[in-house]
Formats: sequence, C-alpha cells, structure tokens
Amino acid sequence: MRRSTPTTSLALALVATLTTASLAGTASASAAPAPAAPAPAVAALAAPDVSLTNVQAHLTQLNSIASSNGGNRRAGSAGYAASVSYVKGKLQAAGYTVTEQNCTTCTYPGSNLIAEWPQGPADQVVMFGAHLDSVSAGPGINDNGSGSATLLENALVLAAQNPTMTKRVRFAWWNGEEQGLQGSKHYVNQLSTTQRGYIKGYYNFDMVGSPNGGYFINRITSATAAPLKAYWDSFGIQPEENTEGQGRSDDYSFANVGIQTSGYAAGASYTKTAAQAAKWGGTSGAAYDGCYHRSCDTTSNINTTVLNRSADGVAYAIWALAVGGGTPANDFSVAVSPTSGSVARGGSTIATVSTATTSGSAQTVALSASGAPSGVTVGFSPSSVTSGGSATMTVSASSTATTGTFTLTVTGTGSATRTASYTITVTGGSGGCTAGQLIGNSSFESGTTPWTTSSGVITNDSGQAARTGSYKAWLNGYGSSHTDTLSQSVTLPTGCTSYTLAFWLHIDSAETTTSTAYDKLTVQVGSTTLATYSNLNKATGYTQRSFNLAGYAGQTVTLKWTGVEDASLQTSFVVDDVTLQVG
Repeated sequence: MRRSTPTTSLALALVATLTTASLAGTASASAAPAPAAPAPAVAALAAPDVSLTNVQAHLTQLNSIASSNGGNRRAGSAGYAASVSYVKGKLQAAGYTVTEQNCTTCTYPGSNLIAEWPQGPADQVVMFGAHLDSVSAGPGINDNGSGSATLLENALVLAAQNPTMTKRVRFAWWNGEEQGLQGSKHYVNQLSTTQRGYIKGYYNFDMVGSPNGGYFINRITSATAAPLKAYWDSFGIQPEENTEGQGRSDDYSFANVGIQTSGYAAGASYTKTAAQAAKWGGTSGAAYDGCYHRSCDTTSNINTTVLNRSADGVAYAIWALAVGGGTPANDFSVAVSPTSGSVARGGSTIATVSTATTSGSAQTVALSASGAPSGVTVGFSPSSVTSGGSATMTVSASSTATTGTFTLTVTGTGSATRTASYTITVTGGSGGCTAGQLIGNSSFESGTTPWTTSSGVITNDSGQAARTGSYKAWLNGYGSSHTDTLSQSVTLPTGCTSYTLAFWLHIDSAETTTSTAYDKLTVQVGSTTLATYSNLNKATGYTQRSFNLAGYAGQTVTLKWTGVEDASLQTSFVVDDVTLQVG
C-alpha cells in the first residue's frame, strides 16, 4: 500500500449490481483469537480450501527474488521484473490467458500482469487485483506479497478445479502502486467505456497478512462486499471498514471510473485499538504492521491466521460470484483477438478466433456470429475447428451497411455452447480513412514478401511451433553472438480513429538468470522503440503484444524487430500473426 497523502474525498454513487450466493468456504486457519460462529449455509458446489502452505511458498519465492535483486522488488527494478516472470509462468502453465500491459505512464515503466480464466461470458467480468511491487526499502512480503500470493494461489486453484463459470474471472498484478496507484490507473484509462461496463466488480487485496493485523473490508456495507463479509462473518470476526486504506490502493483507480469495488486488508501503520485487540487478539497500542515499508517486511512479518482467512475468503467470493454448478466432462473456451475493430463501408476487417480445450478431450467446435447490423456479414475460415485451434473471422461491410458501433456474439458450438464478444464500428468511409489490415503476409505463410529479414528468419522449422499455420518468424536461438532482423514498411492512412499494431510473441530461453537480460528483442517503428523483451520474459506459449500507432497516421514507417543474442545459452524470439488494424 502506498504511503498516505492528503487527498480530497471523492463522493461516489456506486449502484451495486452484483448478486451473491450463500456458498460455504473452508477455513484452514491456525488458532484464531476470536470464537467461531456458525458457517453460512452450504450450496451445491462449495468453495475450495486454499492451501496456506502454497500461499507461503509463493511468499518465500518473492522474498528470495528480492534477496537476489538488491533486497527489494520496487517497480522498474530487476526484482519487480523477476516477480512478474514468476507469477506469469505459474499462470501460463495453468492455462490462463496472460497479458503483460506496459505502463508507459508509470514513474518506473513496467508491466501490469493481467490473467483471465477463459471461461464464462466475456461481458460479465469479476476482477481481483493486488499490487506486485514493493518499496525500495525492503522485499515487501506483507506489502504486498501477501495480496499477490493470495491471488496467485486462488488463480491456480480455480484452474485446477475448472468449474463451470457463470461470470468471467480476471486477475491483475499491478505495477507502480507505491508511486501513486500508477499501474492500475493506466489500466483503467486504457479501457473503453464498453470494456469498463463489462467489469461488474473489482476486488483489491493489499496487506492481507499483517503481523498485528485486523480484519478490514473496503466499502463493507456495499453489496459488492457481501461475499467477503459473509465469509469472515462465519467466524464471528466482526470486520470493520478499511478507513486506513481509503484512496491509498488500487481499488481507488476503479472507483474513480464508476466500477464497484471492495477488498480485504489487515492494516498498515495505524494503531490497533484496545477494542480491536479484545475481539481479534494481538497487541493494542501497536501498529498493525510494525515493518510497514521497512527492510524487516520479510516472510517473518506475516500473521498466518489472517493470511489464511483472507485466502479462503477470496475463494469464497470467486465461487459465490462466478462459479456455476458443475464441470462438463469435455469442455472448451472461445476468445476473439483483438476484441474490437472498425470497418468502413465497402471494406473488411479481420480478427482471430481462438479455442482451447478446458476439460476432457478435444472436440469439433462450429463457429458462428450474431448481432451484425444490416449490410454486415461475418465469415470464418475455417468454419469449424478442433478445440485448441484457431480461425480467421472476417467482418465485411457493404456500401450501404448501417453505421454505428455494434456488439457481435461469436459462438462456438460443440458439446456445450461457449461465446465471446467482439465490438465492431461501421463507418461511412469519410475523412480519408480506408479501414483494414495493413500488414502483408501477416502470418508468414506466403514466402518472405513483403518482409525484409536476415537469413532464415521466416521458417517452418519444427524446432519452434508457429502459433497458426506452419510458418513464423524465428529470431535468434543460436546460443552464440548473433543478430536477426525482421521488418516491413507500411503506409498509415489519415482520418482513422484507431491504429493498432499487434503481434504474438513466444520467448524460449536456456538462460537461467532471473535478473540479467543477456538476449534482447527490440521492437521499433521508425527510430522509436516501442518495447524491449529479453530472456527474462521467457514463458511457454504465445502472448499477444499490441501498440497504438495513431501518432504515425499519414506516414510511411518501417516496423522492425531486432533480436540480439550474446555468446552463450540460446534465446529464441518467435513472432507470428502480425497485424496493423486501422479503422
């Protein structure tokens, strides 16, 4: 949690829309200072118990990362980058759709890590977040390894259980919270009004294992807080409003744009009262966390009872808010990337529809779309896939198509029906904008033209898999000093409202360091560097990266990827499905 600064109170009229179910969670806490009360009624599918041991193992790893990187995990530092890599690796291995969002507006630029469980309706999202950075003074294990580890283990439990979802669950680990909630502000500012509307509640977890901790809930009387409060009420804890944390953690960024919020906290530098000590245990007259923002905020600075009740309370909330009544034997998910596009009358635009097998065996999934306005058609190539495969969706507009913004529902039909949403804006074609996709040979399946590359970059070599098709651009991977390049020149029209460069990147590396970037991939537009990736970003599978190129409208620019590898231990940078969508 960031330090307290003078703020002007914000009057928010947040209307609660979440409905909560009475689902039971299991508490595996160590001896509690407060007597237990009867647990809530058990529903057909109860929330799982979250292993305190596993949460502590994540804390140990974060502490070790700090110890190996100057004693902290401050935003922008090697310790923070290694923390992102650790959490990301666990999530990708569990089957999450994981995105690193570079916070370019942060004091210390770095990644927000967003992980979405690819089930449930895409327009009904429940979001759970915690900041991953520490202050420079220490490793930040309570502040905020505790919240980060709690969410990571809950995410892994959800993936392992793989229940039927009634809402989509999205997890986030924020950069730059300690500098003023910068990562979460950047995230919400990048969301469209429609995307913000999809988020039905944001839950924040900041310092949930304070050694002399209390039990605090953000906006405790709101409907959003109801599942969190119900779980703690089952122990007779008598939680209180989190007054210390108001405006000081990432829920504030969401509340400021009208998204309902709640969350757990166990207290920071404020003093525990005698009344609180009487009902919760601990020491009155002492801070909830005497190591707040200090070097002693290590794995020894944790109250395991509070931490365990927080972790289990998160699971209770996930199951109450987003989980249905069972898991199909064979199931799949559907996703669309990008999630929105623009097309002018007489033009077309494309997106990728991806499927994944989420339980049981792979199956044939037939693709269709609904919700298109008059004059707009949607086609898929191929029209059906085996779950785990992808198809290209083409949205075409006639010369008389109805203009405006519309939501298409993309449906996959197999043993079950799964959907994803895609927002299409149909324009009249005025203002000089010719909407469409500008990259030639975007999936590298048609030789090398119009790409310019160093020798052997565009290849169907089986040593690295393509994301789609057989070919991809494989830079480096030699394990010796080597430079590879990939580039294409494009002309961006004027008058468009969006200019989105996107590509899928897989990084495979034999490097074992968690702190040194030996091998690097630089992405440029002209002479401007958009992003730099390295062996520290290695992970299984592909991750989509996207950038706004609106500043280059009306220009002919060269997009360039440059991979530089040092003298030993290979790192492969594999690029596929490059698009530059304008509209």
